[in-house]
Amino acid sequence: MNSSKSPGLAGFGVLKNTTCHTEKKISVFFSIIFMTAGILSNSLAIVILMKAYQRFRQKSKASFLLLASGLVVTDLFGHLINGAIAVFVYASDKDWIRFNQSNILCSVFGICMVFFGLCPLFLGSVMAVERCIGVTKPIFHSTKMTSRHVKMMLTMVCLFAVLIALLPILRFRAYQIQASRTWCFYKTEHVEDWEDRFYLLLFSCLGFLALAISFLCNAVTGITLLRVKFKSQQRQGRSHHFEMIIQLLAIMCVSCICWSPFLVAMARIGLREGRSEDTCETLLFALRMATWNQILDPWVYILLRKAVLRNLYKITSGCCGGHGVNLHVWELSSIKNSLKVAAISESPGSSKQINLQPLSSMGK
Repeated sequence: MNSSKSPGLAGFGVLKNTTCHTEKKISVFFSIIFMTAGILSNSLAIVILMKAYQRFRQKSKASFLLLASGLVVTDLFGHLINGAIAVFVYASDKDWIRFNQSNILCSVFGICMVFFGLCPLFLGSVMAVERCIGVTKPIFHSTKMTSRHVKMMLTMVCLFAVLIALLPILRFRAYQIQASRTWCFYKTEHVEDWEDRFYLLLFSCLGFLALAISFLCNAVTGITLLRVKFKSQQRQGRSHHFEMIIQLLAIMCVSCICWSPFLVAMARIGLREGRSEDTCETLLFALRMATWNQILDPWVYILLRKAVLRNLYKITSGCCGGHGVNLHVWELSSIKNSLKVAAISESPGSSKQINLQPLSSMGK
């Protein structure tokens, strides 16, 4: 019954001696709350990002908005599909033997868990790379990072995540019902085969790699923006630098805090032979933490906008009793103005262009 080579019976062996018992009402409540919160927050973020994309369609901010829209759309479908399957499992009293005779539902659930887990992490790292290129190499970004290239990157990221999710199926390794009987994933109980450990380590390593790329690129972007802010005497870029740095810090904190427990747990199970010390309650808690990342991701773009940050700054200044720095009117294209300041400060030919302007005007 425990044989991973038999797709029709895979995973049912864990139903016999399960040591994980979850309260049905509490678990259903958590599933419904997570699904509803994720759908509402991601839907609101999609509306805001699509309106912003229509406004900045021909500007440098369009590529960032397109990637952000792809991220929240992925999170939305993740909550819809995974949440619907989880609620169905709870409503069926977790009787997998009755409704999963051919293991189709568990396979679909496992594929969706892997895909909607890795794809947002990949998209977050791609967004970090895009922002890093846009700030450090604005001329290259404006000429090479077109909407067509961004759509190609989105497609490649999704296809790569689909390939990772389908890899066990292609290798005739069925996804397993976990000890809590509420979700399906790679084999996490009595992992002894090297291939089972490989899938767990692959998922964990890819997740940590995406977080590392995001952290590195966001750090470079933040340092570059601070350097430009201190070098430039133009006051128009201050509020835009403040906005970008706050967003970068929020994205990094949310991703690292929410995903680290689950990735660490998968890595520990993959590296440890035999039975893992991680209980199913620990895995279930880590899974819920990872789910919160998909709920909080859209709120980074909903709350950390220019108008919201400006109001928060005024409220904070009023509560502290200080006047603070007088923030100027926030212009519409914040990222574009930041790139202008970066281009003027960092481009070696900027002084030559400034000196050539009077000559061209005299020629005219």
